[in-house]
Amino acid sequence: MPKHFTLPYEGGLITKNLPKGILHSYEKIWTEIYQQSRPASYEVADQICAAIEATPEGSLFRLGLTTGSTPTSLYNELARRYEAGKVSFRKVEVVTIDEYFPCDARDPRSRNRLIHEALLDKVDILKENIHIPDGTVSVEAVSDYCAKYDKIARGLDLLVIGIGEQGQVGFNEAGASPKTRTRTVRLSYKSRKRQANFFNGDITITPQTAITMGISTMLSAKKIILMAWGEDKAEAVKAVAEGKMDAAIPATLLQRHEDITLYVDEPAAEQLTRVVAPWLVGPCEWSRKYIRRAVVWLCQTVGKPILKLTEKDYLDNSLGELLEKFGPFDKINIDVFNDLQATITGWPGGKPNADDSRRPVSAKPFPKTVLIFSPHPDDDVISMGGTFIRLAEQGHNVHVAYETSGNVAVHDDVVLQHMDAAFQLGFADKFAEVKALVDSKVPGEPEPRALLDIKAAIRRSEARGAVRSFGLNDNTNAHFLNLPFYESGGIKKMPRTQADVDIIKKLILELKPDMIFMAGDLADPHGTHRVCTEAALEAMDQIKEEGKSPWIENTHVWLYRGAWMEWEIGRVDMAVPLSPGELIKKRHAIFRHLSQKDIVPFPGEDPREFWQRAEDRTQNTARIYNELGMAEYQAIEVFLKLY
Repeated sequence: MPKHFTLPYEGGLITKNLPKGILHSYEKIWTEIYQQSRPASYEVADQICAAIEATPEGSLFRLGLTTGSTPTSLYNELARRYEAGKVSFRKVEVVTIDEYFPCDARDPRSRNRLIHEALLDKVDILKENIHIPDGTVSVEAVSDYCAKYDKIARGLDLLVIGIGEQGQVGFNEAGASPKTRTRTVRLSYKSRKRQANFFNGDITITPQTAITMGISTMLSAKKIILMAWGEDKAEAVKAVAEGKMDAAIPATLLQRHEDITLYVDEPAAEQLTRVVAPWLVGPCEWSRKYIRRAVVWLCQTVGKPILKLTEKDYLDNSLGELLEKFGPFDKINIDVFNDLQATITGWPGGKPNADDSRRPVSAKPFPKTVLIFSPHPDDDVISMGGTFIRLAEQGHNVHVAYETSGNVAVHDDVVLQHMDAAFQLGFADKFAEVKALVDSKVPGEPEPRALLDIKAAIRRSEARGAVRSFGLNDNTNAHFLNLPFYESGGIKKMPRTQADVDIIKKLILELKPDMIFMAGDLADPHGTHRVCTEAALEAMDQIKEEGKSPWIENTHVWLYRGAWMEWEIGRVDMAVPLSPGELIKKRHAIFRHLSQKDIVPFPGEDPREFWQRAEDRTQNTARIYNELGMAEYQAIEVFLKLY
């Protein structure tokens, strides 16, 4: 089974023998937390299969299903069980919750086609038992059609729904009423911006309307299962599980259902009370790092630096157990202050000829061979550009491996501009030829390979320019791996395979790095970060299992974050402060990636450019350190040590 990336266990709520009522005491929808999405999906699959089996002969089990990326592992598991002869869908009636409008079922981006490819075409369900909103109904007939569909969709035996980043369910967006039924809806600009990822990033061809099952229709189901995976869903999960019913977050309106459960993985659960502050719920397992996390939380709750916390602060905020086991309070304050202070270092590769007993990185060997894995050709400078510069300037043998080509993130206009520049310089006149390639693109289909190759070359040249700006040799120290899983020519990538792992293994065995930096994102807009990190960790595991490279046991893995998230301070193992000058150097390195400035096709919800996100994030981290009582720095990049 492919490796699935999770963070190390660092302590938390002791759930053994804890009554369910206490465990879920802050939740309005009981939430089941799993380490990964896969076992959570297996549990949901168990419930579906058991319900199908319990359905009497001659009756239909009426199952409502969602589309999108959330149910992928569930559908894979259901298809696997069918292939293994463990379940049949002959007595299942499937009703799906939404479709773009207008949209032909044959369109590769349609919800109809997605659910057929993911599940329905892989099992023995009868065609007459499949109900999917018809995106080809005329505008004049669509209202009557929706009313008829609503009658079909009401009273389902089980409804399985994925939650969107803003708490959407289906295409029910902010402002949806709990009385809504199946209807057409106008998609908001923000929603179309998200959906544009399925339309080559082009919002102009992204549908403006859709058909969706309404909240009232969903509430008519006998049982509802909600699912959410990844840290980009954490805010929505917090609101849905623990917040008030709010039409601005449609999934919260499902709180009124009598039989509803929310299944999440650990990253999606990270803002729930029993994860953020489990001491408010019950007894905890206290590790050194978990004590730090609790004290940082307390500081931020009461608005004080570490050394000004009082015994009353601990007692008033349910941290009496911490005082009883590790007190008195002033000892805890000093221990945590020293622990956090020790994470700060100006020598991310280790300081030579220095006492390293209280430093994040050992002094020896020096210099170190350092390998930075960058999922896209700019993640290295966006996420850890300051540390990258520091490692190079301090004399380490630094290499960067760009895991994917990043070709689909280059706008067509950028390609044409490069072609025009080449012509103006007298090299060749390829503008018309490339323009024909651009014009030949078919919406929803992979881009022409020749066009993708040009885009990949543009991104390679930008990455090489950034590496040169650090004083490194871009021929020997920049490695372009072009992992095959990414090369689908579209937003949806191919499954990770051993071919991806082998490419990474080859480089690791060649360089024999002392330190490896990887993306630690548990979710990002494309999922590429997670796939790349899991492939790299799988490569390292295989090298260790083969037992032919004993040096790898001394190779340490450090995790950085991307442009969207930052490590919680309580988790940090190394914090690298940046001076104003180093921040400028990092900014200039990011500027080398010209194709990602201003018109980047897939910017997500955040309108800021990548350099702005990176600076705001690292300056905010420095501010938090300062508020906890540490020295005041211009910016700080932080890392978690995986092993």
